[in-house]
Amino acid sequence: MITPREIKKVQNFPKPSETYSVTATVYYPEKGQTDQNPLITADGSRINPKNPKKHRWIALSRDMLARWGGDIQYGDTVWVRGISKKMDGMYIVRDTMNRRFRNRIDILVGRRDKIYGRWDDVEIAKAEFKEEKKERLDFKPSYYSLAMSH
Repeated sequence: MITPREIKKVQNFPKPSETYSVTATVYYPEKGQTDQNPLITADGSRINPKNPKKHRWIALSRDMLARWGGDIQYGDTVWVRGISKKMDGMYIVRDTMNRRFRNRIDILVGRRDKIYGRWDDVEIAKAEFKEEKKERLDFKPSYYSLAMSH
């Protein structure tokens, strides 16, 4: 999993195999914009009410989520480009938008962040990371383990 600190370090939008053109908006963790549990995302993550923007989490419309036949899953990291220098970058998919929306993303921010707007023709792409090499461990019996078995 990528932490918010690591997300901030990555600057360049990659050339992924597939990009999507979406409409982007922002949402606040409040009952009027979410369900009855505004501080819990669809995947069960808890939102920090003091600084929700720090998480760098987004909600996707259902048509984009694997649960409803899309290509992206909760927990996936996606690149977002086409909003602004501050808003573009990597986000983690944690939430789902209302079923009436299609081909959209909603970026989690706080009301105090004073970020408003709707952006069309925003590009998103699923971030793909190279698998880390798994070191092969050779377990050989040690003299200590042999002594313990007698």
